[in-house]
Amino acid sequence: MRRAPSGPQALPASGDRHDWQTIKKLVPYLWAYKWRVLFALGCLISAKFANVTVPLIFKQLVDGLDITREQAIIVVPAALLVAYGALRFSTSLFTELREIVFARVTQESVREISLQVFGHLHALSLRFHLERQTGGLTRDIERGTRSIGSLISYTLYSILPTFVEISLVIGILLVKYEPSFAIITLVTLVLYVTFTFKVTNWRTALRRQANELDSAANARAIDSLINYETVKYFNNEAFETRRYDTELKKWTAAQITNQKSLSLLNMGQAAIIAVGVTAMMWRAALGVSNGSMTLGDLVLVNAFLIQLYIPLNFLGVLYREIRQALTDIERMFGLMGTHREVADAPTAGALARGPAEVRFEQVGFAYDPSRPILHAVDFCIPAGATVAVVGHSGSGKSTLARLLFRFYDVQQGAVRINGQDIRQLTQDSLRAAIGIVPQDTVLFNDTLFYNIQYGRPEASREEVEAAARAAQLQDFIARLPDGWQTRVGERGLKLSGGEKQRVAIARTLLKNPDILIFDEATSALDSKTEKAIQAQLDAAARGRTTLIIAHRLSTVMNADEIIVLDQGHILERGSHAELLARGGAYAQMWALQLEERAAEEEQTAA
Repeated sequence: MRRAPSGPQALPASGDRHDWQTIKKLVPYLWAYKWRVLFALGCLISAKFANVTVPLIFKQLVDGLDITREQAIIVVPAALLVAYGALRFSTSLFTELREIVFARVTQESVREISLQVFGHLHALSLRFHLERQTGGLTRDIERGTRSIGSLISYTLYSILPTFVEISLVIGILLVKYEPSFAIITLVTLVLYVTFTFKVTNWRTALRRQANELDSAANARAIDSLINYETVKYFNNEAFETRRYDTELKKWTAAQITNQKSLSLLNMGQAAIIAVGVTAMMWRAALGVSNGSMTLGDLVLVNAFLIQLYIPLNFLGVLYREIRQALTDIERMFGLMGTHREVADAPTAGALARGPAEVRFEQVGFAYDPSRPILHAVDFCIPAGATVAVVGHSGSGKSTLARLLFRFYDVQQGAVRINGQDIRQLTQDSLRAAIGIVPQDTVLFNDTLFYNIQYGRPEASREEVEAAARAAQLQDFIARLPDGWQTRVGERGLKLSGGEKQRVAIARTLLKNPDILIFDEATSALDSKTEKAIQAQLDAAARGRTTLIIAHRLSTVMNADEIIVLDQGHILERGSHAELLARGGAYAQMWALQLEERAAEEEQTAA
């Protein structure tokens, strides 16, 4: 199969009208199947030649029936009738051949572009996805891919055939009749097309606004449904309905204005066509009355008018839909042009698998330049060792994991693995070597087996089951009626916190990374569940370079080194015993958490 080009470049903002640029970027995908395109265009032209010839045959039939000689009455119309039927059939034949041949071009182009948009979105930075609402984003992609098929259908199957037919008809009128017929036809068409384009261009701005409001309303609804539990916790169903209705009211007002402009367009088009048809029939009637035209000529002119103006009745709709399709495609291509904040360097190499030493070297970082998060953070995790980073919320702990995964690039200093700056490594090889058990384990709305196997999709069933056993999941799965095929629900809502964490551990073990990150892996669990999970975490970390990010200090007691982070600065570092003996910030945090743990146990016992 021919492959489409690697992808279009960035388009201007969707508010600019750069339709030709959009078309220019779409054409290479279609031209990848050029022989099919050329054959389809050949069928299109053949169909229109046949269609234009039908009225000519029909004129001969009418004139032939006027001849009084008996032989002509029998022979001439019979031959013409056969030709008439053959041309009618050939019009449909060439049209359907065009549809069959071009179907693959359309669908493969849509598939190629959809895959590229999907891949590009996954390649964008975490910042893009945190700032963008998923509902609006998916709506843009859905409309854009759907509009590719619509654009091709409207242009190749409607607009282009109509203009081919107009050219043929005007040519025939110029050759066979006085110039006034062609002039009336041409003037009417120019007025019609000019009026349609100008009004439709005005309506495009209204349609853009309606699209924006539609995306906003859809994003609002999806955001509310994703946070279903939170809505229920605060009894805010009515509040969410009002917020959704606010967006729907704006969208409704835009749609009503859109409909008014459509009615104005339709009335203007009808008036132009009515004047043009009346003028043409008046000239034809005069020709028949003065003998310069036959009755067949009158029928021919009328047939041409019907063939031209019936499709023109839909020109406004088609042009509007084409402009809308271009707008939607432009918006989708705009996503593909979104800057990749984190990209592989041209000389990036792959990270060799094996024991890994991780070093944060005078790292400085800020999500927002006005609010720095990390200040000259410097520490090393030797290969196979475990280093824990603790501190209060907002101290920058989780940012370390994001920088190591290279969701963001550091602004000062460097993060190195085995001495290599991770900015000089390919992201694929870097992330293949790192596994994470996050605080909030998000699972796919699929089976337990799928969610564990997601750690390494090509893993065998035996490997998946071994990972589940290592995470102490086998007894839990055995008790489930559907076993491995149990669906976990949206974001894993059907599982408890401890069960989700075990799935996360199993998934990470299956990935078999050289570097392991526990990012607040037990902070959402109660003390009893935490103790049960901690054993699996310790087992998973054995032999791997491990970074533990924790708020609960009980989970980091056995770390080789503990780093206390405060407002992006390293405040203290040392082993658990050393930090307690020092009596500093860590010792205070430890004492406070012992009090909280005692209070929690008393409450549980009561």
